[in-house]
Amino acid sequence: MACSGGADSTALLLACAERWPGQVQALHVHHGLQAAADGFEAQVRATCEPLNIPLHTWRVDARHAPGQSPEDAARGARYAALTEAALMAGVRDVALAQHADDQVETLLLALSRGAGLPGLASMPQAWERGGLRWHRPLLDVPGAELRVWLEARGLRAGAGWVDDPSNADERYTRNRIRARLLPVLDVVFPQFRATFARSAAHAAQAQRLLNELAVQDAAATGVGIDPGHGPRIAELRALSRDRQANLLRHWLRQAHAMADPHGGSANASSAQLEELLDQVAACATRGHRIELKVGAGRVERRGDILAWYNHPA
Repeated sequence: MACSGGADSTALLLACAERWPGQVQALHVHHGLQAAADGFEAQVRATCEPLNIPLHTWRVDARHAPGQSPEDAARGARYAALTEAALMAGVRDVALAQHADDQVETLLLALSRGAGLPGLASMPQAWERGGLRWHRPLLDVPGAELRVWLEARGLRAGAGWVDDPSNADERYTRNRIRARLLPVLDVVFPQFRATFARSAAHAAQAQRLLNELAVQDAAATGVGIDPGHGPRIAELRALSRDRQANLLRHWLRQAHAMADPHGGSANASSAQLEELLDQVAACATRGHRIELKVGAGRVERRGDILAWYNHPA
């Protein structure tokens, strides 16, 4: 399982070790972004050694590129490192320690950005990617309960786990939500974690149905296995605009995922998708050109199909 040395992942590591003694391995990603990083690794090692839990540490360069979110860069580097470390260790199931508060923060961030159903569905409890099965078993557990659980076992901050100092940096929106908004929600809507989780589950269910429809429409419009081979334009135009949008989102997500095995963040924006739909609607003749920047690449007309290229023009 992934362990950062913080309270949440330490609690999950100990719980997994109790549930599956002798079967658990710890994966630690050393980001090197702050002076405390060596202390995080030392804390994980101090937790693992008495329990004879094998520890695999992976060092990464998580610095962000110009124009890239530091959080997105760190997350992408972390998942890439965890995937590589798990495969090298012969692991096929990876547990992550995100909990109920993290899920609420993710949903609120999605709402603040005007996200659609994939964003409102927030974090899945289980999924498969990169040849691994990923699990988030703590999504129903508030973060405070994890600390109570640790303290009941005689563990305290600074000895049993370390607090990441960046979590208190309110320059990051997620930290402001945690510090300012969640305490208010606790007062106004004491059951908000459970009710927000239900809303996220409803969004996830609706998105699964849309995905099923998109798979059917992809087959009917000839979307190919190659990420650059999109739908045939004539069949695409025969669908309603809403179904066109759903299919195009699905196709672009698949194309991006195949071009970037670690997920990426190159999905079409709402404005880009609307412009692409307008171009498709106007494409009434064989010679009509379609060309539009979408995410990290471009969508272009290639004969009678749409194609996506993973490079800027």
